[in-house]
Formats: sequence, structure tokens, C-alpha cells
Amino acid sequence: MAMTVRCDIVSAEQQIFSGLVEMVVATAQEGEIGVLPGHTPLLTRLKPGHIRVTKQHGVEELFYVSSGYLEVQPHHISVLADTALRADDIDEQAAKAAVQKARDTLASSEPTDADYNRMTLQLTLAMAQLQVARDVKRMK
Repeated sequence: MAMTVRCDIVSAEQQIFSGLVEMVVATAQEGEIGVLPGHTPLLTRLKPGHIRVTKQHGVEELFYVSSGYLEVQPHHISVLADTALRADDIDEQAAKAAVQKARDTLASSEPTDADYNRMTLQLTLAMAQLQVARDVKRMK
């Protein structure tokens, strides 16, 4: 049997996942990071993207996080996210609409700095959701 470590994924609203895992792969600020049991303690910032959890017996599950932190301790991995969703719960049509709205606003003649910053963030978040939704379809 493969070695495991406890993993919890929580958002500001709720706990999304809790269980024993063989590996966690996350989209960190510095790039993609993989964490196995026995990993050196670590705290890193997450950027919008995926969290891929390999549960016991090799079963994979995919999650979306908008941002947050990944903390690794000797016997525990914590993902503390602003927003977290199971990949299957992503509303792909809403994400596509958010991408289009952000692109339209950014393409307008002269968006204000506040509009530009808000729409750039919304575009980044929606595109990350779409990528996670596509990734989960490929896994099936």
C-alpha cells in the first residue's frame, strides 16, 4: 500500500475535501508543485488554477482554487483558498460568459483603471476555471 498523508482543502465558505492522499499537485505562484508524504514543511501562495489530489489507490480528483495558500507539515497538507470548487461543480457556461464580459470591457474604448484591474482579475479567474473544467473532461 502506498504511503499517504492527510489533506484538507477549505475555502472561506466550507470544507471541500478531507482525506488521505498519496499526492497533491497545485498551481503555486512559482509554478506547479507536487507534494508527496514526507515532503519538507512548506508554505506557498497559490494562484488561480487547479489542485489535483491523488487519493488512495491512485484515484484522482481535481479542484479549482481562485487563490490562497498551500501549507505542508510532516503529516498534513492544508489548502486554504479564497474560493474552491470541485472541478465537476464548475459552471462552464458561466465561466465562458465571464471571459466574454471581461474581454468586452477590456476592449472598450477607454476602461478606467479600476475597470481594467477588475476585469483582468475576472478574466484570469474565469480562464482558470475553464482550464480546470477542460482538464477534468480529459481525465474521464
